[in-house]
Amino acid sequence: MAKGWNDSRPMSPHISAWKWHATMLSSILHRASGIVLYVALLKICIFLMAIAAGPKWFAQFQDLIYSPLGAVSFFIFTGILIFHLLNGIRHLVWDAGFGYNPKMSNIISIVIIIASAIAAIALTYCLIGSLA
Repeated sequence: MAKGWNDSRPMSPHISAWKWHATMLSSILHRASGIVLYVALLKICIFLMAIAAGPKWFAQFQDLIYSPLGAVSFFIFTGILIFHLLNGIRHLVWDAGFGYNPKMSNIISIVIIIASAIAAIALTYCLIGSLA
């Protein structure tokens, strides 16, 4: 119990009471990536509307898409999308009742984070390489 805690009910654990591990980081990143993907999807919809509106509207977006900022945005979006997908698959495996060993869960979390970064780098390189 914490100092000055007068309530007889148990105190709720706080983030500072837990030792950080890869599975905790992966869980937090999964939730954050879902929020970022939602916002990114709205931006993609706006981009698709610009394409559908014709070449005049697409030309306004084209410079932004093929700029360094566009490449960085693509890298971030791709990395987040791949991470969310792989982590979602991990959650499906957990739902099936497998992978609850803490050591293996931490290893898989680290592998997912690294694989997402590598895949995002590779896909961004393919995009940049096709423009050069």
